[in-house]
Amino acid sequence: MVSRPGPSERTAAEAAAWLARLESTGRTEATEAGLRAWLDADASHRGAFEKAMDLWAILPGAAALRDGRDIGAEPLPDNRGMTRGRARSLALALSFLIVALVSGWWFTGQPTGYATAVGEQKVATLEDGTRIALNTDTHLSVRYEERARNVVMEDGEAMFEVARNPARPFVVKAGNKSVTAIGTSFIVRKTGNAVTVTLISGKVRVDTYSSPVGARPVQSTLLAPGERFAAAVDAAAMVTPVSSEAATAWRRGQVMFNDTPLSAAVAELNRYGGPQVDIADPRLGALTVSGVFATNDTAEFADAVAALHGLNVDRDAGRISLERQGAAPRE
Repeated sequence: MVSRPGPSERTAAEAAAWLARLESTGRTEATEAGLRAWLDADASHRGAFEKAMDLWAILPGAAALRDGRDIGAEPLPDNRGMTRGRARSLALALSFLIVALVSGWWFTGQPTGYATAVGEQKVATLEDGTRIALNTDTHLSVRYEERARNVVMEDGEAMFEVARNPARPFVVKAGNKSVTAIGTSFIVRKTGNAVTVTLISGKVRVDTYSSPVGARPVQSTLLAPGERFAAAVDAAAMVTPVSSEAATAWRRGQVMFNDTPLSAAVAELNRYGGPQVDIADPRLGALTVSGVFATNDTAEFADAVAALHGLNVDRDAGRISLERQGAAPRE
C-alpha cells in the first residue's frame, strides 16, 4: 500500500515544483499567473514557497544555475534551449530541495518574533495557516520544528486559531506553564508571573512545571470550551467558566465587565493606552462595574462609572481621576 503524503509534505513538494518551473522555463506570464493562483489558494502555500526559495539559495549548485552556468557537463543544447548539463544540474539541485523540504528541514529555523505596541493589535498567519491575533503590548516568538510547533509567550495576550496537525502539536510556553493544542482556538495571557488560558473551542492541556522549562509537569489540567485556567507561578490554579463573547471582546475593540471591581476594570482599560484613569480614593476600587466599553475611550468609561456611582471626574494634563463628590481638588 502506497502512503499518501500529508498536507505539509504535499505543500512542500508543490512549492519545489513551482520553483522548478521558474528555474527551467523562466518567469513567463503563464508561469507567474499559475504561481500567483497557487500562492493564493491556501495560507500555507506562501510560507512553503518562501522557505523553498531560502533553501534554494544555499543548496549546492544553485548559485551556478542562477548565473546560467552548467556544472560538470558540456553545453549540449536540447530542443528546449536548455543545455543537458544544466538540466542535470537543475534536477540534482531540485532533488536536494525536495528532500530538504519533505524531510522536515523546511520546518526548522530561527524563531520569528511578533510584537505589538501599547494600544496596537495585529494578526499574523503562520506558514501552516495557523492564525495568531496579538492584543496590546504583546511579545512572543514562534519556531516550527519537524515534530512540534512552538510558541514562547514573553508577555501580553494572544488568541491562537490552530491549524490541525496531530503529528505536530502546537505548544505555547508562558512562564512555567505549557499549553498544548491540536486544531483548536484559545487565548493565552501572561502578565508578570500570572498566566491565564481561555479555551474558545476544541481541547487544550495546560501543564505546570516546577521551573520555566521542567523535565516533567507537576500538574496537568484539561480545559473544555468556555473554561479559563488562571494561576501565578507559585499559586494554586483555578478553572472557572467564562463567556467566549467576553473573552474575545478585545478582538472587536471592546472590553466586557460583569460586576468587576473598579480597580480591576481601570487596570484593564489602562493597558490599551490613551489618557490613564486613576482612582483618587483606594476605597473606591471595591465598587463594581458592568457593561461593554471601547478599549480606545477611557474618558467614556470614566464618565459612565461616575454617573453610575455618583463620582466626580477630574481631567488634567492627560490624566483622568475618579473622585468622591465633594473631595478637595488635587494639586
